[in-house]
Amino acid sequence: MKRLKRILLVIGVLYIAITALAYYNQDKLVFMPSKMPMNHEYDFCQPFQEFWLNAEDGGKINGIHIKNNSTKGVVLYFHGNSGNLSHLGHVANMISKKGYDIIMIDYRTFGKSSGTLTEEAIYSDSDMVYTYALETYSEDKIILYGRSFGTGVASALAAKNKPCKLILESPFYSAVSLGQHRFPFLPINWLSKFRFPSNEYIKKSSCPIYIFHGKDDRVIPFSSSKKLFDEIKGNNKKFYTIENAGHNYLQDYKTFKMGLTEALP
Repeated sequence: MKRLKRILLVIGVLYIAITALAYYNQDKLVFMPSKMPMNHEYDFCQPFQEFWLNAEDGGKINGIHIKNNSTKGVVLYFHGNSGNLSHLGHVANMISKKGYDIIMIDYRTFGKSSGTLTEEAIYSDSDMVYTYALETYSEDKIILYGRSFGTGVASALAAKNKPCKLILESPFYSAVSLGQHRFPFLPINWLSKFRFPSNEYIKKSSCPIYIFHGKDDRVIPFSSSKKLFDEIKGNNKKFYTIENAGHNYLQDYKTFKMGLTEALP
């Protein structure tokens, strides 16, 4: 009996230690930023302007504004939880071919951007980007596009503004539900500092919504995306199942190309 108690005690202590470790290191579990030197010179095929946005708390957000002199409008693109702007040449090419301008930023600690990375800071920074876009484009010419982690940012922006459209590539239902899926043995709902409740934001969006998801996604479950789609009110929505696709390279599949042409005619 004493041996059993010792075993249970050891298991309990280990569980508490793992839980504490996960809580204090969740930034590293959620984000995998790639830094760049401040003197890095971007190289895109299209004409572009590098810009900076200064947050009230001292954060500095680095962005790229690709200017194709479009009359169609602009796509505000929010990337995933890794990499940086220098890795998005394929995105610039893909959207430029559709005839749109593009605005992309790096989150804090990514690329050249700096500042403390919190959920509220990300929301605040995305608000600044939206305001920046409104200086050049009317709101009915602004399209929000989020990929993977960026879908949470784009969904939040769409909930409190009136963009023309919202495009979500490989979205999650909420960051908490995704964390629970990955770490079912941890009390994620209690631990998580990053919640990004896309399921709540999506209900408040009034614009047309387009969702793309790979059927064989092992990073964000396909079922998460379908569940999110069901939360969207009304019929002004479309879901594209990309058969045999995983989390990345959806742009290589015919269904994605056809769907993107519908979303960005």
